[in-house]
Amino acid sequence: MAELELRAISKSFRDQHVLRDVSLRVPDGSFTILLGPSGCGKSTLLRIIAGLDIQTTGEVFIDGKPVDHLPPAERDIAMVFQQYALYPHLSVRENLAFALKMRRVPRDTIETRIAEAAQLLDIQTLLDRKPKALSGGQRQRVAMGRAIVRKPKLFLFDEPLSNLDAQLRTSTRIELKKLQQRLRATMIYVTHDQVEAMTLGDRIVVIEGGRIHQADDPQQTYNAPADPFVASFIGTPPMNLWEGTLTSEGEQATFRSRGLVLPLPGDLVRHLPPSTSSITVGIRPEDILLQDIPQAIPIEAQVELVEDLGADLLLHCRMDHLTLVVRADRGMTPDEGMSVRLWFPPTRLHLFIHNRRFDRLAHSSP
Repeated sequence: MAELELRAISKSFRDQHVLRDVSLRVPDGSFTILLGPSGCGKSTLLRIIAGLDIQTTGEVFIDGKPVDHLPPAERDIAMVFQQYALYPHLSVRENLAFALKMRRVPRDTIETRIAEAAQLLDIQTLLDRKPKALSGGQRQRVAMGRAIVRKPKLFLFDEPLSNLDAQLRTSTRIELKKLQQRLRATMIYVTHDQVEAMTLGDRIVVIEGGRIHQADDPQQTYNAPADPFVASFIGTPPMNLWEGTLTSEGEQATFRSRGLVLPLPGDLVRHLPPSTSSITVGIRPEDILLQDIPQAIPIEAQVELVEDLGADLLLHCRMDHLTLVVRADRGMTPDEGMSVRLWFPPTRLHLFIHNRRFDRLAHSSP
């Protein structure tokens, strides 16, 4: 196990900036997820940690020691790729042993580590098969086993489950989480799937445009997104977001956006900067209610589409020129085309100023 620290990492390919001043600390034993859309720089950052790419500026530290001068083989890192990268002419046992043989590890030690990894991953019966005789899930286990037998300081995963079907991806995700808990290893996992990020990691690093937008635990990332990008990227369906203007009059403020008029209570906005006029307001679909609760803000809308998810439903609604999505229980479903009254609890509203989260609690007087 090891602690990783990145200091001001930047990477450019000619005039294209892929990473911009990325600083990050990954604690010993953490399962850290690098999450972001395709092309955001997350895989490039993982390759820089592994030593497969060289950063333009910045430093990489493992256990407090700089490793930028070390080649990949000497960084004591194991990497699991999306394509598994198994040797097709070797058996599972030989694939697991290959890296250890290259390091001239004693034969009895190799056999012991293979046996431990095989038991951990439940692949004892596969050791004499070739990769072509394995399913996708079995190949993924072998790829993870090849990393485990090395007993590295860091495990790096580059979208390892993306080639699996949905059901197998779910079961393998559970196995991987249990594996990390048993090994208590430091793992860094790259994905664009926010469900994987929320269920696997104890820390999520949201990256977009080569920059870190938020590095936090999953629940904090979901409940208190740092900016509108994180709010829209985390959550299925994503948070409803509207850009508009804010006008204040006494203890009452009003948010307006293309026909939406949303009165905001004073305790929600009294700590906003005096010059605030442009603002983004958001609310998650599951926080919008179809029945009145004390202090909730009523909004009139029309149901355009009902999306049946089985356990619950998504109501796609329109408010004048704006749209929103509401997650509803099956027993409270209006028909398509009906007008409905929705209720916004003020405590569930998210405010963003200059693309950064405004937390009224953090700005309130002691």
